[in-house]
Amino acid sequence: MENGGMRMNEWNASQYLMFGDERTQPSIDLIGRIDHVDPRRVLDIGCGPGNGTERLHLRYPDADVYGIDSSIAMIEAARQAYPRLRFDLYDASKDLPSLDHGYDIVFSNAVIQWIPDHGKLLGEMFQLLNDGGTLAVQMPINEGSPAFRVINEVIRDPKWGFTEKEFSQTNKLPVGDYVDILSGLTDVFSVWETSYYHRMKEHGEILEWVKGTKLLPFLKALEADEAKKQAFQREILEGIKGQYSRQVNGEIMFRFKRLFFTAKK
Repeated sequence: MENGGMRMNEWNASQYLMFGDERTQPSIDLIGRIDHVDPRRVLDIGCGPGNGTERLHLRYPDADVYGIDSSIAMIEAARQAYPRLRFDLYDASKDLPSLDHGYDIVFSNAVIQWIPDHGKLLGEMFQLLNDGGTLAVQMPINEGSPAFRVINEVIRDPKWGFTEKEFSQTNKLPVGDYVDILSGLTDVFSVWETSYYHRMKEHGEILEWVKGTKLLPFLKALEADEAKKQAFQREILEGIKGQYSRQVNGEIMFRFKRLFFTAKK
């Protein structure tokens, strides 16, 4: 995973993969919308622990599939889990122009929200493609969800002492801005949204989910004070409990909304 606001060794692959199947499904869905028949070279930007990269390899077994990420922990996890594939440490916020060009597919799942200046970023990603190649991107757009509203309210309480460094963790634009960016690159593109309903047994599972991504910089900021860190998590959990009721079968449905787009060069 990429994050311009966090040091590249701060991602926790084990925490992220607590919901590996659920986090991988958007990659599967995005791959399913790529219509390239026989790509030779595929690049996965912000590959994380390699779960999406492996799906690209399964879809295109004859292609050279290459994963990059700015997190040492994620690259190590990817190399251990998928030793047949190639993974390297790169920071997509600044290193993309130094990569070789000539990819048939440039893929990025749940990454670009961590990187600023999406007009520049998507232009650089698009330039890595061969003529006829496909850019495929997914990002979460879940800020309006009950869980995220709870988090956004709690983190603004001055008692936690968070700074602008922790708050400046997302760079998402309105959907219309992505349409404008893509239309400046190509006439052949698609944009769509999907809501995923994740079945949770306990409210604590929603907390564990957000600990793997959105809460990470805030938990890091509280690392020196374990009691305060635990109190912070308890307050968020109580807020989550008040927002999500149980279904008849006892489960809790955690809705998560995502934005997708593909663009052909």
